[in-house]
Amino acid sequence: MAPASKADRKAALDVASWMFNVVTSVGIIIVNKALMATYGFSFATTLTGLHFATTTLMTLVLRWMGYIQSTHLPLSELLKFVLFANFSIVGMNISLMWNSVGFYQIAKLSMIPVSCLLEVFLDKIRYSRDTKLSILVVLVGVGVCTVTDVSVNTKGLIAAVIAVWSTSLQQYYVHFLQRKYSMGSFNLLGHTAPVQAATLLVLGPFFDYWLTNKRVDTFNFNVASVFFISLSCTIAVGTNLSQFICIGRFTAVSFQVLGHMKTILVLILGFFIFGKEGLNLHVVLGMVLAVMGMIWYGNASSKPGGKERRSYSLPTSQKHGSLSDSSEADDKI
Repeated sequence: MAPASKADRKAALDVASWMFNVVTSVGIIIVNKALMATYGFSFATTLTGLHFATTTLMTLVLRWMGYIQSTHLPLSELLKFVLFANFSIVGMNISLMWNSVGFYQIAKLSMIPVSCLLEVFLDKIRYSRDTKLSILVVLVGVGVCTVTDVSVNTKGLIAAVIAVWSTSLQQYYVHFLQRKYSMGSFNLLGHTAPVQAATLLVLGPFFDYWLTNKRVDTFNFNVASVFFISLSCTIAVGTNLSQFICIGRFTAVSFQVLGHMKTILVLILGFFIFGKEGLNLHVVLGMVLAVMGMIWYGNASSKPGGKERRSYSLPTSQKHGSLSDSSEADDKI
């Protein structure tokens, strides 16, 4: 295959992967908002457990059909990943509960520099000046769009730190495990989803009761609420899979930068659905800055020296499975 066509194919797959993540992520936000606001199902951690249970069923069906072959992931690696992932879910829920919207958004923005630090120290990644500046522009732009009131308290700060670091570690680990074990997204999800489903379904109801003072077993499961729960679980399969695909292709930092485009898209979508309420000059300025920063980041990180591994390579094992969508290991990311 000619290099140009190979590069074009990779670019097309990158765009398709990101669009898949955007569509499923925005879709699940809309469905979950309807589920929680309209039908009062406020048990977010239990719902996440149901999401992973549905994802587990999907991977089992694909394995039964022969699309996924058995792969090996050491128990220690699996437990570390699940620990980071569950702390991420719980930490984000607590951070949202204990912090103002402004500080919660700042905490989410800080995942980009934290992910950068992880790549610098663990993967020996080196960023060019332009790449660093483009990330700063993205942070400023999204911050201008989303940050309103900012108030900090001790327990909220602790929750935010746990949420940011655990989420960044979980996203880094997705990319790390796919590279180290040459494992596709379906295969990795087949290992992690069952353990996450089991732990969240066991601990979720207790945690949700602590957050909401409501018991999930006393909820009125009518036809409409069960339909939205089922729809949320169905979309979550795509959301979980697309996250693994994107991080496998883009790395955690690039995924975070591209992820903030979803914030901009949600704001624009809200403008068209709800009118001009909430749209003002500083929001428009923030959108423009963020989009410019994302375009700059894409160009800067793809140039020679923009973002590269200094002298480090991960050990790889023989590739398994017929559904492998990880990008090729490369010194440039």
